[in-house]
Amino acid sequence: MNQTKARKVRKAVIPAAGLGTRFLPATKAMAKEMLPIVDKPTIQFIVEEALKSGIEDILIVTGKAKRPIEDHFDSNLELEQNLLEKGKTELLKLVEETTDINLHFIRQSHPKGLGHAVLQAKAFVGNEPFVVMLGDDLMNINGEGTPLTKELISDYEKTHASTIAVMKVPHEDVDKYGVIAPDGEVSKGLYNVNHFVEKPKVEEAPSDLAIIGRYLLTPEIFDVLESQAPGAGNEIQLTDAIERLNKTQRVFAHEFTGKRYDVGDKFGFVETTIEYGLEHPQISEDLKAYIIAKAQELTKQSNTKVPLTNKK
Repeated sequence: MNQTKARKVRKAVIPAAGLGTRFLPATKAMAKEMLPIVDKPTIQFIVEEALKSGIEDILIVTGKAKRPIEDHFDSNLELEQNLLEKGKTELLKLVEETTDINLHFIRQSHPKGLGHAVLQAKAFVGNEPFVVMLGDDLMNINGEGTPLTKELISDYEKTHASTIAVMKVPHEDVDKYGVIAPDGEVSKGLYNVNHFVEKPKVEEAPSDLAIIGRYLLTPEIFDVLESQAPGAGNEIQLTDAIERLNKTQRVFAHEFTGKRYDVGDKFGFVETTIEYGLEHPQISEDLKAYIIAKAQELTKQSNTKVPLTNKK
């Protein structure tokens, strides 16, 4: 085992430089990662997963109009003092939870794709394995189960190899994802990978196991990314680089069986908000009552037949 492979996984990279065009006009002057699920920005779920998984240092790759992300995780002495003086200790605790985290920021000046965003982390990562966590994918948002990032780290501690999170998706949706061609299971839910394909045609997809937003990578990925040619969308695709990496060192795929929420999609964002709200101590009962009443109203409307009238 070489020195690189023996290192502990302690760093995470969160790409957050996207323009968020699916959520315009809300994201015209606001980072999409700051859109709240009830009362918590989406990027805070990602940071909390990293911390619960044992990550010690986090780099957020930002772009234009992303300064609010830095401000969110910075201390606000005026606000904290105001809450303290008014005895609002629970709110003060919530505010303080977003500070005193080893967060670092770097800007991706040109949006050249996910692979290019990850490449910006080369100096931060150094010669260590690290995790890439995409902000559009939230896992087990109510804190149930083992964090997916921790599952990947557990796999790495056994294999000392890059491991990509995947999950089964409907076959008609495979063209929206990177997809793996599995080559047998090493253990339950952990696959050898023959090859990776970025957004294959539905009829050409090698499986229904799609890559989701968690990657544990060895530092050799940076050498690959530096010479990676643009792929789909004329962007530097991380999946293409992982495919090349897989030709020189083993890359595994870990099948995630928990609940994934796609907050990069409008419907997925609303669904996530509802499910998180149903467990939220301040609004859960009111939300349940509203959903029941709304369901009854819609059922009544669908069962009401409007009689045809003859106009004379």
